[in-house]
Formats: sequence, C-alpha cells, structure tokens
Amino acid sequence: MATIDKPIYERAGVRTTETIPGEQEAQQTDMFQQEAQQPIEVTPTEDGGAEINFDPGAVAPLGGEHHDENLAEYLDDNTLLKIGNEIHKSYEDFKSSRKDWEDTYTKGLDLLGFKYENRAEPFQGASGATHPVLAEAVTQFQALAYKELLPASGPVRTQIIGKRTPQKEQQSNRVKEFMNYQLMVNMKEYEPEFDQMLFNLPLSGSTFKKVYYDALLGRCVSKFVPAEDLYVPYTATSLDEAESVIHSIKMTSNDLRKYQISGFYLDIDLQDPVGNPDDIKEKKDDITGVGATENTDDVYTLLESHCEMDLDGFEDMNPQTGEPTGLKVPYIVTIDESSSKVLSIRRNFKAQDSMRKKKDYFVHFKFLPGLGFYGFGLIHMIGGLSRTATAALRQLLDAGTLSNLPAGFKMRGIRVRDEAQPLQPGEFRDVDAPGGNLRDAFMPLPFKEPSQTLLALMGTVVQAGQRFASIADMQVGDGNQSAAVGTTVALLERGSRVMSAIHKRLYAAMKCEFMLLSTCFVTYLPPQYPYDVVGGQRQIFKTDFDDKIDIVPVADPNIFSQTQRITMAQTQLQLAMSNPQMHNLYQAYRDMYEALGVKDVDLILKPEEKTQPMDPATENLMALSGRKIQAFPGQDHKAHMDTHLSFMGTVSVRTNPPVIASLQKNCLEHIALMAKEQVEIEFKDEFKEMQQLQQQMAPIMQQMQQNPQMAQQMQQNPQFIETQKKLKSITEAIESRKAQLTAEIMADYLEEEKKVLDQMSNDPLLKLKADEVQLKAKKEQREQEEGEEKLELDKLKMVQGQNQFEDKLEQEDEHQKLRAAISLAKDGIKSMDARVKQKKS
Repeated sequence: MATIDKPIYERAGVRTTETIPGEQEAQQTDMFQQEAQQPIEVTPTEDGGAEINFDPGAVAPLGGEHHDENLAEYLDDNTLLKIGNEIHKSYEDFKSSRKDWEDTYTKGLDLLGFKYENRAEPFQGASGATHPVLAEAVTQFQALAYKELLPASGPVRTQIIGKRTPQKEQQSNRVKEFMNYQLMVNMKEYEPEFDQMLFNLPLSGSTFKKVYYDALLGRCVSKFVPAEDLYVPYTATSLDEAESVIHSIKMTSNDLRKYQISGFYLDIDLQDPVGNPDDIKEKKDDITGVGATENTDDVYTLLESHCEMDLDGFEDMNPQTGEPTGLKVPYIVTIDESSSKVLSIRRNFKAQDSMRKKKDYFVHFKFLPGLGFYGFGLIHMIGGLSRTATAALRQLLDAGTLSNLPAGFKMRGIRVRDEAQPLQPGEFRDVDAPGGNLRDAFMPLPFKEPSQTLLALMGTVVQAGQRFASIADMQVGDGNQSAAVGTTVALLERGSRVMSAIHKRLYAAMKCEFMLLSTCFVTYLPPQYPYDVVGGQRQIFKTDFDDKIDIVPVADPNIFSQTQRITMAQTQLQLAMSNPQMHNLYQAYRDMYEALGVKDVDLILKPEEKTQPMDPATENLMALSGRKIQAFPGQDHKAHMDTHLSFMGTVSVRTNPPVIASLQKNCLEHIALMAKEQVEIEFKDEFKEMQQLQQQMAPIMQQMQQNPQMAQQMQQNPQFIETQKKLKSITEAIESRKAQLTAEIMADYLEEEKKVLDQMSNDPLLKLKADEVQLKAKKEQREQEEGEEKLELDKLKMVQGQNQFEDKLEQEDEHQKLRAAISLAKDGIKSMDARVKQKKS
C-alpha cells in the first residue's frame, strides 16, 4: 500500500460525484468563469510571429506538485484507460507465466492429508489415507521456527555501529524497546500473521511480507502476503531486479469506500466485482472445508502495481536543459481487476531523491533457493516421496482389508440364508447345497497378506523424507553422557544442515523487514513519541533511527532450536570442566542455564566478585579468608605495603603460604602503581606533548595503513620522521625513569621484607610447613602433567571416534540400500517360483 500523510476525511482536493441541490447553476457559472480566466501561453517565433496556446494545461496537467498526491486526479480518462489496460495485461502475462508453478502447488496441497478421500477404485471402500510425512515436516518446521524467531520478549535486538558510548547504548535500548513494543503490542496482526507465514513457507517455498503505513489504522503494518497473491515478470530473479511487481489485494466495498472518501483512491463508480477462478484459493478452501457464500460477492480485487513509467505531464526532466529525459521513474498504480479502472497513481520515490530510487515495500522469505524467482518448498522437494509413501500405505491397508474380508466364487445352486449379512463371531448359518462336499462349493480369491517388503520400502521412503526435512528424532547424547565432544558435535551438525541454512535465510529476510519498519517509523513518527508500557513509561526520538544503530533479529542465525542450543552449551561446559584454569566456569554455567531457559539465573549462580578499593586492614582480612585483593590508583601505596608486611609477621600468616603469596602480589601491584604515578607527575609536560603528537599522527597512520604508497612517501617526509623520533625519545625517557623508580622502591621493599623473613626463619613449624608446600607443589605439577597427557589422549580418541562414526553412518546407508535390494530380489524369486509351480500344475 502506498503511503499517505493525511488522516482520513481530512485530505483536501477529494473528488466527489454528488452535487448539492440548488447549487448546480452556480457551479456551472464558476466553471465558465474559470475557463475564461485560463492563462494564455504566448511563444515568440523566429520570423517575428507568435504561437498562442489557450490551454497550456493540456500539455502539462495542472496540479500534482505535492509529492504524495494521487496523480490520477490530474490525468484525462484516455490516459488512465491506457494505463489500466497495460497494468491488467501485465497481470495476465505474469499469471500465465507461472501456471505450472500454481498447478504443482495446488496438487501438492493434497499431500497434507487434511481431508480424507473416499475412493471407489480399485474397489468400493478402498483406503483414502494419506501418509503424514509432509504434514509432519511442515508442522515440525513451523514449531521450531516460530519459537526461535519470535520469542515472547520480542524479535528485535540492536547493535551499536562504531565505538560504544553511554549515549549510543541508551539510544540502542530505546530503539530495541520501541520496536519490540510496536511488534508485540501495538501491531496486533504481526504475531498471528507471522505464525501463518511460517506454516505456508515450507509448502510454497516462498512467502512475502509487505511493510507500509496504513492510513486507516494510522500506523505502520507488516502484512503477510502469500506467494499466490504476488506476481512478477517471467524474467525476474529477485524483487530488486523485477521491473514490475503486482500485488493482488482483496478489499470489501466498505473499506474501498473509506479509501475513496479519504482521497486515497479516486472517487469513481466501479462495477460489481466479478469472482475470477483461483485454483489455489479454491484448493485451500476445499481442504479447510470453507465454501463461498453470497456475502463474498461484495469483495473487490485490486491490483497494486509497483512499476516504472514515463508518465505524460510528469516526465523526468533534465535540471540543466529543462527537457524530458525519457527515463521511466517508479510509481505505484492501483487498478480494479474487473474493470481495469485506475484508482490511484503515486510516486514511489523520496521527494529529495534526485536519483529516483524505488522505495521497497516487500520482503521475500525463501525456504530453499529455487532455480528462478520462487523458492522451493517441501512440496517440491519431498512431494514425490510423500506420494510414494501414500501409495505404499494405501496398498498395505487395502491388502489387509481384502485379507480380512475375503471374496471369491461359489458353485451355482448354493443358497446361503441371509447371505447379504456378514457372519458374526460364533455364528453358524444354514446353507442349502445340492450335495457333495461344502468345501468344494466355495473358492476364495487368493488375496495376499500385506507384504513385508512393501512395508520395508515404505519405511525407507519415509526415513528419506524425514532425513531431508530434518525431523527425525536425533538421540544426541541420550544414554551416553560420556560421549566424546567430537561425536556429539558431528551428530548435531549432521542432523541440522538443512534447517540451519533455512534459518539463516529467514534471519536475513527478517533483518530486511526490520529495516523497512524502521524507515517507516522515521517517516511518520513525531520528533518525540512517548508511549506507556507495563509498569512504566518510555519515549523514542525520531533521530534515534540513524546509522549508529543496526537493527537485527534477536535469533541466532547459527542456532535454530533449543535442543541445539542446549547441546552446544553442554559441550562448552564439558570442555570448560576438562581444564578449569583456562576457562571462565561462571560464564559457562550461566550459558548452560540460559540455554535451558531458566529464569532469574542470578538467584542460582553466585555473582562474580568485583574488587573495590579498600583500606589495608580490610585487605588483610580478605587475603586471610582466601578472597581476591587488588591495588588501585590513588591509594597510599606505602601505607598499604607497610601494613601487609607487618601482617606477614603474625603467627596466623606465617603458617599460611597462600596468604603470604596473595599479600606479596598485592605489594608488587602497589610498587608498579607508585612508579607509574611518580612518572606521571615528573613528566607531566612530556605526557601532554606526546598526547598532542599522537592525535596529530592518528589520521596519518590510518591513511598509511589503507594506502601502501602513501606509507612509502611518508617514510621519506622529514617532518614525519622528526615527529616519530620525538615520540620515541619521550617514550624511552618515560620508560627509563619508570624502571629506575621501580628498582628503588623494590629495594626498599626487599629490606623491609627481609626483616619479616628473618623473624619467620627461626620458626621450626614454619620450616615444616614450607617443606609441605614444596611437596604439594611437586604433586600438583605431576598431576598437571598427567592431566595434559590425558587431554591429548582424549583428543586423539575424539578424532578417531568421529572418523569411526562417519564411516559407520555411511556403512548403515549402504546396508539399508543392500537390504532393500535383497528383499526385492527375494520377492522376485518367490513370484517366479509361484509362476513356475502354476505352469507345472
């Protein structure tokens, strides 16, 4: 739907066919006066004469200066008739070019099996069941995609482009909250239509979303458009390259009248709508059990064409010469399908766009990339397998029916009482026979039991369809929690290839949809828009939608299901537990809880400790309890070190080497900070000069990285060389002074520490403790070496297990094919033996 910037019933210049009684003569008088006052155009000629044009508007229509106006109001009826016929002809051509696609889609809908078929062939009451392999695949895909792509909190997240700042983070949060509010609360049609789209997508292979501003609702909308309602040229390969896109819109007469009164469409009389046959629509109605009624005759079919035209009177002009360029520019033309009458013609480009670039309204969602414009769905990919499985299922059921209810021949003259009624269990019925053995008077037909070979073949076909659609139950890690990580990942990757690729296509399409929605919001939002949410009030600014924020779906394009997310988190935790020193176990456990969908994870996991500046006495207590301590700039470093050294001499610390190590580490941090702060004071002016030089050099260095030739030139520039030397000398002086200060402070610290060590050296208990610590350190080192050897062995086993697993899968596929071939061969041999015996007999 094209955009409109005037509310309903308030747009000026609306045409009307109604005339107030008593004012007709006055209107005719005004009309004649206006004709008499029409401007006269006089053009001098070279021979001294002049050309007089009494109606300049006949060449250049008056009006239409406003960019969003309906240009159909200013064109004559002949021009509108010509445009309407061209649009309708294009519609018929586009529709006929995809006739085979519509036939395939229509026939494929029968494979869903939603409607039972009453069959009379090959016998009355034959099975009409349809195997649910296609319906199962569609339902499984819809359930997985719906949960992942549309979470309860909203499908939108934002990313900050460039350097993160507090202002950008606030802007990002405002955009994310507003977009999710619009989609999940304000746009009430979004969630059910998105759900419906995900069910239609795997069937047809292509679906569309249309993003536009709805004048009647007064807000932006994102409507689901089925593939059968969007028509493109035969040569189109994508929406961007299509020279024309026609959207078939169903609209009631009342809604159409609203648009006409608002001035969005021309207020003209239209003939009663004529229902044209639509095979896909009729098939869907037949499957769902819905039929047309008398009220459906009140629905009009409008054709909205997004095309390019060189419209007479509104040509593209050369700004220098003022002459028409002959280029076609984008328009949106809406006509009535039954009468081909034009209802509106609107420009489809921005008013400030000198390039006349077409505005996009449609987003193409593809299930699988097809060979042309339309994608492939499950009907195209496993439709043949579904038909084969259905045929095999019906044959098995029919064979069981014929075996359980046999038929045959009886000897002439045999009369059975009440022969039309079936025999009940335990019932014996009288038979009138002329004589002889009763068994010889009846001959049942040789119906076979359901074939086990046919059952096996049906299972193979169903497994092939399920494997392609990735709906087979994957027992990833079930019953074997100690399975190698490589085996688990291989199983997961092997079973999710198809679904992962489809999920990435949906992710890319949703990103395009969100970008179109953000553009729509920017166009129609006020500079500041406040809105209420549950428990608070929010606001969004029009300027928030800029290039600083990237709007993307919240779903992960590489993960399409919760099972996959849990498996990945479990594998990650397993790797982290194998070597805790190299991993952040807190984050690994947090990711696992989030993958499981646990709410309020902070109530379960202890939050990571964030070290804060504290006094030296508190640091001593923290070190004694085994908690982390850290030095911070601005502290009295000497006082902290003196306090820690005194605390090291106490009895409680002497016998606790880990506490001593923690305190010594903290003292070394204070030494480094002391030296750094002293250097900053002494070289205050040098730091300022170095900062200025670095700011001047930053853009030059960036250009040198991008342009190697410029880098060579700058290396020969004397000023550049001098600046580099100056920076190098300042840096070397600072680092040299920092090293000197560190050495001086370290010497003082060692003297104080030596005093403490002398006190500790006379303690025999402390010596025993030191020996114990050394033995423990050696034991830990030995265990670490054994652990590394075990890890390498596990890695080797993992690689071998993965290779064996892949070989086993390939062998199983070959064995299945071989079993099926052997079964077919045995069946053929049995049938040949039966024929030979029959001939001999």
